[in-house]
Amino acid sequence: MRIIQFRPEGIYCIPGDFYIDPWRPVDMALITHGHADHARSGMKKYLCHHFTVPILKSRIGADIQVQGIGYQESIRINQVKVSFHPAGHIIGSAQIRLEYKGKVVVISGDYKLQEDGLSTPFESVKCHEFVTESTFGLPIYQWKTVQEQNAALQDWVGYNRDNGRTSVFVGYSLGKAQRIMQAISGMGPMYVHYSIHRLNEAYKSVGIHLPDYQVVDFREDVKYLNQGIVIVPPALVDSAMLRKIPNMAYALCSGWMTVRGARRWRSADAGFAISDHADWPDLLEAIKATQADRVYVTHGQTAVFSKFLNEIGMESEEVKTEFGDEHSVDSLEGGGE
Repeated sequence: MRIIQFRPEGIYCIPGDFYIDPWRPVDMALITHGHADHARSGMKKYLCHHFTVPILKSRIGADIQVQGIGYQESIRINQVKVSFHPAGHIIGSAQIRLEYKGKVVVISGDYKLQEDGLSTPFESVKCHEFVTESTFGLPIYQWKTVQEQNAALQDWVGYNRDNGRTSVFVGYSLGKAQRIMQAISGMGPMYVHYSIHRLNEAYKSVGIHLPDYQVVDFREDVKYLNQGIVIVPPALVDSAMLRKIPNMAYALCSGWMTVRGARRWRSADAGFAISDHADWPDLLEAIKATQADRVYVTHGQTAVFSKFLNEIGMESEEVKTEFGDEHSVDSLEGGGE
């Protein structure tokens, strides 16, 4: 008995007649989280975690038809029992559990096991079939602890301050930017690009506290940024806006920074391997904990990771999807890393 099917529109729940994170317009879309490669416009109805509602309204449109649901809260859609469980990826991120006639399938979306202090920690969900990402599904990708990551950012800011330089961090606007803000809180005046501020408002709307900051207006003279801390999205790399910042040293914050060449390619002053995805050991830990009979591997290192799972005795299948087209060094994991 099949519960899910991979269609051109996205992951389809057959008995429920709905889609999970569809990349083409459908009538009913269940959304794992608010990143653009998982939550797209054009759906008639959306269902997501409560914390994701303001993100979808901010990114897709205030007038969309969207319903929020809490973690572990279950509803029935055409006889399929549906519940959302913490994925630990970003605010409101969820694994979606589908149960029909005793069979359980879990679609994980994007996830991480490291606790960042902002996202609800990852929860393992037992199932018969598990759909996993594999963005960093290679042994080379193994993250330092969050405490070590934060200390590295703080040390870099301190070094720049001692040398009269402005610390500029490049990180994705949703998830990464807020982690950077939290890590360097109290180390000096903090400024963020408007796109980050807009999503910060979604955090605040659901009661998540963020450090004080100001919004950068690049239309003005930005000499006031001198020796401060600035956080911008990847789209500004190599832009005229970034070059306006006085005495700038800039750092890329991305899991791709594990590979030193990625930083050199962008001519950055520093690179920090900070990711909102699971690394190699955590991917394996999460998948094993599900006790799934079958694993579907999507977006990322699909072929290599699926092959490895089969070699260690876990039945696995590589699935081609439109998730993560931007999960690459070129875009600094623009799909949500």
